Amino acid sequence: MHPPQESKRPEDSRKHRARRNFLGQALTAAGTAIAAPSLLNQTTAAQTSSPAPGKGEMSVTLNINGKPQTLAIEPRVTLLDALRERLGLTGSKKGCDHGQCGACTVLVDGERVYSCLSLAVMQEGKQIVTIEGLAKGDTLHPVQAAFIENDGFQCGYCTPGQICASVALLDEVKRGCASAMTADLTNPPPLAKLSEAEIKERLSGNLCRCSAYNGIVAAVQQATGQTPPSPAAAMLVQEAGVSA
Repeated sequence: MHPPQESKRPEDSRKHRARRNFLGQALTAAGTAIAAPSLLNQTTAAQTSSPAPGKGEMSVTLNINGKPQTLAIEPRVTLLDALRERLGLTGSKKGCDHGQCGACTVLVDGERVYSCLSLAVMQEGKQIVTIEGLAKGDTLHPVQAAFIENDGFQCGYCTPGQICASVALLDEVKRGCASAMTADLTNPPPLAKLSEAEIKERLSGNLCRCSAYNGIVAAVQQATGQTPPSPAAAMLVQEAGVSA
């Protein structure tokens, strides 16, 4: 004879169901985060199919990361909101939403642009590159690789904008563009001789609340072909100054 089993109370059943639902949702979210790039691309492609323009909307075709994307949006929609909310390209971050932090920086025709201050409809016919478009397949852009190797980020929220701004910085120096720190405006420094002060000035429009600036500057120095200082060497200098 087996002892009689206790009957499960209704609230116990509800708790078990709720727990199963929670675990299922958590596993689904985790699976989505580590899904293959092809699946993510399919999801993004599905999001880009735009209906016919509704009341107050207009049709606009944007060239983003080498692919045309047609949207039906209101003229007041910013490029940042179009990227994040309409196309699922969430790499560009919304920080201050006032053009003060640089987290939303993207490249438009090779120039760095605060996408939170740029209207999407004004970018038609231009080449837009976001953080998602810098890598070539599984090969990272040299600036992306340099950020990883030099610990150019902590929380990572500002990193997409920092990287896009750094890519633009390199192109600007190659074109001979001067900055407020350039001593001779008729003879801007080449990449190989770009000073730390120049790099800091040229990236002053991008803020990092984690203060990972040393790693960011080192990453740009590496991308220019220079040899960035060792973090250990910087610590030794600081310790020597304190002991003195």
